[in-house]
Amino acid sequence: MISAQAIEAFLNALWLEFGLSDNTLAAYRSDLKQFAVWLKHKELPTADDTDVRGFLASQRQAGISSRSAARKLSCLKRFYGYLLREAKIAADPTQLIDAPQLGRYLPGSLSESDVEALLLAPEITSTLGFRDRAMLEILYATGLRVSELVGLSFSQVNFRQGCLRVIGKGDKERLVPVGEEAIDWVERYISGARQALLAGRQSDYLFVTARGGAMTRQAFWHIIKRYAKQAGIDKHLSPHTLRHAFATHLLNHGADLRVVQLLLGHSDLSTTQIYTHIAQQRLKELHRQHHPRG
Repeated sequence: MISAQAIEAFLNALWLEFGLSDNTLAAYRSDLKQFAVWLKHKELPTADDTDVRGFLASQRQAGISSRSAARKLSCLKRFYGYLLREAKIAADPTQLIDAPQLGRYLPGSLSESDVEALLLAPEITSTLGFRDRAMLEILYATGLRVSELVGLSFSQVNFRQGCLRVIGKGDKERLVPVGEEAIDWVERYISGARQALLAGRQSDYLFVTARGGAMTRQAFWHIIKRYAKQAGIDKHLSPHTLRHAFATHLLNHGADLRVVQLLLGHSDLSTTQIYTHIAQQRLKELHRQHHPRG
């Protein structure tokens, strides 16, 4: 079996080249270990296309989704492409294997009234509630990824120009404008709740916990779910729910797709185009409701 060090070298190369997230790298690590276990006494570099097809078939029989199967194949393609470039193997066993066909995934979103209810859910008379309101306002105003939000440093906010300097995937930097209302919430948070939470301690992070440290992505996700429940929102939520709402509502109000692409930090316009389908659904709904022959 190929060594754990070799797998880590591959994952490190992926991180350096593509800036993949920790979650994606962890999933790839798990996929490679699963394949290695499935191969039993055969080593990963000696696997052929029959082995790869057999592994993917066994995973589908175990009940994994087409999307998960596609990710596992993507992992193996990248892994064997890496081994080929490093001259560890003579041929890529995944070269002739096509990815499974995936249906178009339409991300869940919230209506504008849902977002308004979510923003009003935190109890702003408490320091934590005020912090949470400021975080939700920024998240909806900018469409940041949750990881980008919790990682914001104090120096990334330009109050005079009303924008954030965001470091996204692959360490790519982008400037994101922030509306006056969200800026107002952050300024009041900084002068009040943030100072109370830090209690004299120092931190480079904009949004801090009761202990004065940085908040984790998982912790903030639990906060969103709690407030959604308080607000009576029973829709399926994901960590990207407010990001999806940000993009969808911009398009519904006439924003240009390429502008939304820049704001979201998508390197490829095709990634952003998924939102046009959501916006079109909204247009059809409005037409059906208001046109005399709808």
